Amino acid sequence: MTRLTILEYPDPRLRTKAAPVATVDAGIRQLIDDLLETMYASKGVGLAATQVDRHVRVLVADVSEEKNQPLAFVNPEVLAREDVGTMQEGCLSVPGFWEDVDRAHKVRVRALGRDGKPFELDAEGLLAVCIQHEMDHLEGKLFVDYLSELKRTRIRKKLEKEQRQRSADGVRPRAPAL
Repeated sequence: MTRLTILEYPDPRLRTKAAPVATVDAGIRQLIDDLLETMYASKGVGLAATQVDRHVRVLVADVSEEKNQPLAFVNPEVLAREDVGTMQEGCLSVPGFWEDVDRAHKVRVRALGRDGKPFELDAEGLLAVCIQHEMDHLEGKLFVDYLSELKRTRIRKKLEKEQRQRSADGVRPRAPAL
């Protein structure tokens, strides 16, 4: 497995809409494994392929305390949403920021698994929010898009300043963490 580089906002590649996966083959399974390794190493609970500059409809998640319940979703689609509420979200592509976002607390999702077989899953709480957040990435959308223009600009400027500082110091870009 390989640890991948996570793109950081405002990188324009994060705005790329992911293409559907035609076949779950060895390459897609390797991508799933690499996404999981990258997510775990970065202390995240979810990661979409778009965040690592792979523009296919693949995401992974693991909201378990022990980090031993990895889930993979290929070509995910939400079939139903209910019980919308506000929850704080962070993002590996927007490191160091947490903001309130309205999301459904319950979702029914259909996708292909790592084995290429279709499945449906009823998710609630953090897992439901995580799936919706990662699916937004597949559409080229970030959680900051739900914020006011003022907050979005503040976050963008702070991250750009940190990126410039790392470059000026000759420091390799850091791996973001929540």
